[in-house]
Amino acid sequence: MSNAFRDRRSYQPEPDFEQLAAGLTPEQRATVDTMREFHWELRFVRRPLFKAPIPVLFNRRGDRFVVLREDGEIDENPALKLRD
Repeated sequence: MSNAFRDRRSYQPEPDFEQLAAGLTPEQRATVDTMREFHWELRFVRRPLFKAPIPVLFNRRGDRFVVLREDGEIDENPALKLRD
């Protein structure tokens, strides 16, 4: 199969940090900034309607993730289900 017909889901551009962090609460942003110093990466932000954004951060190996609550507190055991 040629490259033109590859599954486009396999291409994953690097997310723009400023775009991802836009709209986070000041407390969430402070926690994200601190966690980045320890090599955690903000990979995506869920933005449910009429609710605070839910930032999802992964460790440097990508085998563990946490979410941040609205007050910036780290939830190490989130009920969030991730797709493969």
